[in-house]
Amino acid sequence: MTACTASPPREAPARLAVDDRWLQLSSADAFGEVSALDIDGHGHLFVLHRAGRPWVEPFPEAPIPQPTVHMFDAASGALLARWGAGEMVMPHGLSVDAEDAVWITDVAREQVLKFSHEGRLELALGVRGRAGTGAAGFGRPADVAFDGDRVLVADGYVNDRVAVFDRSGRYVEEWRGDGLLDLPHAIAADGGRVLVADREHGRVQVFAADGRPLERWEAPGRGHVYAVRPLPDGRVVTLEGRDRENRTGAILRVRSPRGDLLASYDVGLAGEKASLGHDLAAGPDGTLYMADHRGNRVVRFRLPETGER
Repeated sequence: MTACTASPPREAPARLAVDDRWLQLSSADAFGEVSALDIDGHGHLFVLHRAGRPWVEPFPEAPIPQPTVHMFDAASGALLARWGAGEMVMPHGLSVDAEDAVWITDVAREQVLKFSHEGRLELALGVRGRAGTGAAGFGRPADVAFDGDRVLVADGYVNDRVAVFDRSGRYVEEWRGDGLLDLPHAIAADGGRVLVADREHGRVQVFAADGRPLERWEAPGRGHVYAVRPLPDGRVVTLEGRDRENRTGAILRVRSPRGDLLASYDVGLAGEKASLGHDLAAGPDGTLYMADHRGNRVVRFRLPETGER
């Protein structure tokens, strides 16, 4: 007989109180799978969701007919604008740059799309519906970050690389290596270095600004790392699925600027209800926002003042 290997016990960090009721949404505006979110410099919270379209492969070719981007007043929760109808097929990542442009990755379109603050398409990187590598395209691009005049793309589900472009969309270079990344799911620039949520490796890969790998921050229990976000005070927060055996959940890790683990919190739905923390955003006042992909919701919360477990 072959012995069965028992799954490791589930981690049970302290639960952090979250608010999932402040956004003012009518039933007609209800979220589908919430994939990404970010905050601009004016206190607007942008939420990207897949209205009426779950992630099912093979992906369809037709765009989602409903608006996929909602803009809220982050403080009050008031819905200020909706756009993106007829544009996205399977949207994934959303990031707002310093000029208030909204960049969205679409894994089905195989493109990175730049929109104005009001939702006008201004630039498309990659060829619609055609996968590629190098300068030729993307392999299901996952997320975008900005470092000076550079656009950094976590690319993604197929290509396992960081692709670098200038702001005009000209391809510059790529960061990749044998086994270096396995599904780079999120990316963030952080004071001269670049942090990548290396999802399937269960870690954060830290790069120098020139693409040199510097270090790796392993996730406890090798949980899937879905998001990484630097905070204004220098700390870094990451978001994980529960463990390698069960991807549902939302575990928030708080790390020092050096990557030392300071605290862990459960920010998912309680009981048997399933959450899947997919993205994080940080407001200037210290409020954190989470996209709960499985829960079709956005939550906000604040870290305890002590930062301790």
